[in-house]
Amino acid sequence: MLPLYPELKPYARHRIKVSDVHELYVDESGNKEGIPVLFVHPGPGSGCEFDSRRFFSPDKYRIILFDQRGAGRSLPAGEISANKPKYLLADMEQIRTELGIDKWVLFGGGWGSTLALLYAEAFPESVLSLVLRGIFLARQKDIDWIYQVGTNRFCPDHWEDFIAPLAASDHDQVCEAFQALMLGDNELARMSAAKAWSVWEAQCATLHPNQRLIKHYSNPHRSMARCNIGSYYYSNGCFLEENQILRDAPKLKEVPGIIVHGRFDLLSPFENAHLLHQAWPESQLYIVREAGHSATEPALIDALIRATRTIANRYEREFEV
Repeated sequence: MLPLYPELKPYARHRIKVSDVHELYVDESGNKEGIPVLFVHPGPGSGCEFDSRRFFSPDKYRIILFDQRGAGRSLPAGEISANKPKYLLADMEQIRTELGIDKWVLFGGGWGSTLALLYAEAFPESVLSLVLRGIFLARQKDIDWIYQVGTNRFCPDHWEDFIAPLAASDHDQVCEAFQALMLGDNELARMSAAKAWSVWEAQCATLHPNQRLIKHYSNPHRSMARCNIGSYYYSNGCFLEENQILRDAPKLKEVPGIIVHGRFDLLSPFENAHLLHQAWPESQLYIVREAGHSATEPALIDALIRATRTIANRYEREFEV
């Protein structure tokens, strides 16, 4: 199987003010003259990782990472005011124009696939291609699958730990209950809720247990932002119209793309990728048999590296790389 590319340090870092409240962290690495690619991180609220830039050949790609509002190294951490998809899409456009990019590739998994699709539907003229993993369509049924009835049928033991911070009366409104805890004044309760939220996602994200991923997701700083922003989005239907992504898929008619999805994805069932591919026939769909949801899984890494190589081969003459 193909591994990640070697570790890579940015050649430029930026702080971009996008509102009176929010300042985004952005960095660039790889080839300054290469094919521009924007890594759209999962979440909401997770932020980019050091490995995020390692899915792309540093010789072929100009690799751009950004932490969405309130996530990762963006400031203020965990902030939910003026934090909705419409603002994130505007932020992405601001990054594109400030960096002097005409068109770029978008690479996203989970919530990152949601945001990449929303962007491509809003600004198809700015997109060269999409590479998507673990499709999350942000319908109410997709939210409920993870946080009400769905994933818990496969992981009832982890589910018990996940809902432990909640009162029994809150079990039918999990996202709303976690959001209430995160907005409360009890710091210990907030920390306990944030850890439970993040560990639940990490435990269910891989086909085989990954203690390193679970430990990473348990990081207090990252878990607080992930839980606060995630529960805020999910308790509000991600601030999208129901079935918006599939409804607007015809807008992707001129946008090519590659969809990579784990057969045993417990967080975003394979049906999501199948429906997207049907609605977007210009896409290519690759099913990864030995994988779940997480981009840390070897079989998904292999498939995603192959996808970015395919995209590079398609545009290398245009960018002379």
